[in-house]
Amino acid sequence: MGFDVLFKGTNFIRLLAGLGVALKISLISVAISIPLGIVLGMIMTTKNVVVKAITRLYLEIVRIMPQMVLLFIVFFGATRALGINLSAETASIIVFSFWGTAEMSDLVRGALTGIPVIQYESSFALGLSPLQTYLYVIIPQIVRRMIPLSINLITRMIKTTSLVMMIGIVEVLKVSQQIIEANRKSSPNAAFGVFATVFFLYFLACYPISCLSKYLEKKWEN
Repeated sequence: MGFDVLFKGTNFIRLLAGLGVALKISLISVAISIPLGIVLGMIMTTKNVVVKAITRLYLEIVRIMPQMVLLFIVFFGATRALGINLSAETASIIVFSFWGTAEMSDLVRGALTGIPVIQYESSFALGLSPLQTYLYVIIPQIVRRMIPLSINLITRMIKTTSLVMMIGIVEVLKVSQQIIEANRKSSPNAAFGVFATVFFLYFLACYPISCLSKYLEKKWEN
């Protein structure tokens, strides 16, 4: 079944190291995306037409443009056209932060616009200032809505980092290809065993996060 190649030399350790690279890129990107997305999401609720147009254009670019194309533009385009020396890992973090910020900001915008206007009016009628209204009424509700969605964003980010192999980063899928190529003659079925193991590693990384998201959703629905 091809699983034997995983126990040759340091192949399995190399797979784990490759998964560590993918997790590192995704978690750094998430750490950047969440605060930027929260700020941008609040900005997106403004009534300023120019600001709305700019943020809408940003969202549409992120939604239409495949992440792989963005990786090529940032890594190859920036280094050649602008003369900026970017490492593949830095370029990946920039792209995934760019994408994650857009996703997070849209979630925040949706959560804010989903708060009934009556809650703002009731808070002001009780004598709360706009800042107190946000701190004590609006933000607690948004947090309850946003945490499960933010956790889902983390799992999506982890899975999508598999694209970074296209710009030369040796992550788990790149290591898998190297192992398969190195053992093509001695283990023709290596691809099945190696990729099945990669699937299992991604499952171990993402499933607990997905369960946490579902748990929080059910808990806060009640």
